[in-house]
Amino acid sequence: MATKQTTKKKAKTAGNGDYTASDIQVLEGLEAVRRRPGMYIGSTDSRGLHHLIYEIVDNAIDEAMAGVCDHIWITIQPTGHVLIRDNGRGIPIDKHPRTGKSALETVMTYLHAGGKFGGGAYKVSGGLHGVGASVVNALSEETWVEVHQKGKIYRQEYVRGDAKTKVQLVKESRYPYENGSGPIKQGSIVSFLPDSTIFETLDYDFQTLAQRFREVAYLTKGVWIHFVDERQDKEINFFFDGGVSSFVRHLNHERDVLHPRPIYIERDVDGANVEAALQYNDGFSEAMYSFANCINTIDGGSHLTGFRAALTRVLNDYARKAKLLKDGDPNLSGEDTREGLVAVVSVKLGEPQFEGQTKTRLGNPEVKGQVESVIGEELSAFLEENPSVGRRIIEKCVLTARARDAARKAKDLVVRKGLLDGTNLPGKLADCSDRNPENCELYIVEGPSAGGSAKAGRDRRFQAILPLRGKILNIEKARLEKMLAHEELRVLITAMGMGFGEQMDMSKLRYHRIIIMTDADVDGAHIRTLLLTFYFRYYKELIDNGYLYIAQPPLYKVQAGKQSEWLFSDPELEKYAKGKGDKKFSIQRYKGLGEMNADQLWETTMDPEKRTLLRVGIESAMEADLLFAQLMGEEVAPRKKFIQAHASQVRNLDV
Repeated sequence: MATKQTTKKKAKTAGNGDYTASDIQVLEGLEAVRRRPGMYIGSTDSRGLHHLIYEIVDNAIDEAMAGVCDHIWITIQPTGHVLIRDNGRGIPIDKHPRTGKSALETVMTYLHAGGKFGGGAYKVSGGLHGVGASVVNALSEETWVEVHQKGKIYRQEYVRGDAKTKVQLVKESRYPYENGSGPIKQGSIVSFLPDSTIFETLDYDFQTLAQRFREVAYLTKGVWIHFVDERQDKEINFFFDGGVSSFVRHLNHERDVLHPRPIYIERDVDGANVEAALQYNDGFSEAMYSFANCINTIDGGSHLTGFRAALTRVLNDYARKAKLLKDGDPNLSGEDTREGLVAVVSVKLGEPQFEGQTKTRLGNPEVKGQVESVIGEELSAFLEENPSVGRRIIEKCVLTARARDAARKAKDLVVRKGLLDGTNLPGKLADCSDRNPENCELYIVEGPSAGGSAKAGRDRRFQAILPLRGKILNIEKARLEKMLAHEELRVLITAMGMGFGEQMDMSKLRYHRIIIMTDADVDGAHIRTLLLTFYFRYYKELIDNGYLYIAQPPLYKVQAGKQSEWLFSDPELEKYAKGKGDKKFSIQRYKGLGEMNADQLWETTMDPEKRTLLRVGIESAMEADLLFAQLMGEEVAPRKKFIQAHASQVRNLDV
């Protein structure tokens, strides 16, 4: 997301008037949602916008998990409306005994109203807070719902959360839909237009949504998900019979795996369903993803804790029993058993305890024991029945343990010398004078020439400059000990000051804006990608906290008479040229930052009042993991395939 950095003004302090009961506000109905939308959907940026779709789709998935729905359609229309349809039971339209209104209007206009509070409608569901549909309704300019039940179609319309009409019986749907054998006679259709006065953007990202729907299809076997984006004339369908096993195959498809088939485990225990799949590759990173009732618990929780505990215990027991670990050898650590592992853990339970409305972590304590028991027993049985696979896995874990021990010794050596903790700052770092990390920013620049311009043009009070020499190590292909031995990366770690690995301490970070500023050519893009790989694999917390940025230096300076402009892309140059018509103008192309004078670099790229920075974020950790493995990993074929597929997107490349 592009973010302009500007100076913030202090808020005015409140007056000293009397504080009385009239100062206490009571927000009724959905007014609280519109006043504080971030409390319900996390944010009002693109993530919050996408979350609206997820809430309605999750309701349809709940119908699928109840066994009464096998098709879900999602359509983004050219007008910006989103249409979500399912062939489930349809939202009830009879009168609700407590509200006196129809169940449909109750669900759409009351917070914490739904069929997931133990009423028997859903044995398993993801939306247990009962705020999904009503929150979407509250944050939309207009919404309408159609319910198909028993050959009849009912419809109700809403404006910014309030019912515009009563529930009406209509003769036919304005948007009929088919399953291949005629119109579906049962289900729900929800259409909404997000409120432009609330959201920062109304631009949906097709790939982000498609990735989410792919995940849901993997986790809900036997359900068709049809996604159409009419704005871009794109369409994609998902259906997977293999469940999370197919999911792991997808995540590992660009890697060289140790065993061809994922290890698949599924069992019901104490009213919960535990499903998991795992497969090892020859890489150095781990990729573990957890879900509860089809909700991606990105912060893990008790189910992931149980899986990790079982994995480490089982592999150590098997290694001892098979004599692959000698009596004097130490046990494999959890990190040793997870290097090169791709795993998906999914649980479905009746009363999940999610932390927060956005459901990023599962808190049920009993789930840890349930998952640990199932994974422990089933994985042990698999290894006994497949000793060749077990041997390959243990051999990789032992090799990882030895390499990790060597890396630990290397890290201890550099820590003792003070080379990673920021106490001895590198000589090439031109530091800033301010010591408040919130005010400070670190520019990582390419080469001494660009470093010289940046040092001369910066504001020394809050801007630090760190020039790198050449291209840094590709850590996707290197083990930890090799990374720690790389001088440029060690200098970068030291400059940031927050330490590394287990000793990492975010509170010691010296800059809250770390800005990658490389040349606008192929080499610059490569260096930027190498740095992004390093941060994604070893300092993901910086990205999650919004501390990593990419500078946007100009590509061109155009001069027409005495007037000059800076242009940042080829499309901008094309637009400028069209605007000039037959008038003559000169173009200066800047291939490197070192070609710019210090004052030019400040004016275009470093001045907080004028610059544009791209803040690095992670929309999908899974897609990011796949992309880094594809572009930066050992395998050449996936990289070649990616370049061929995207070559048409690169134009006017002048290097």
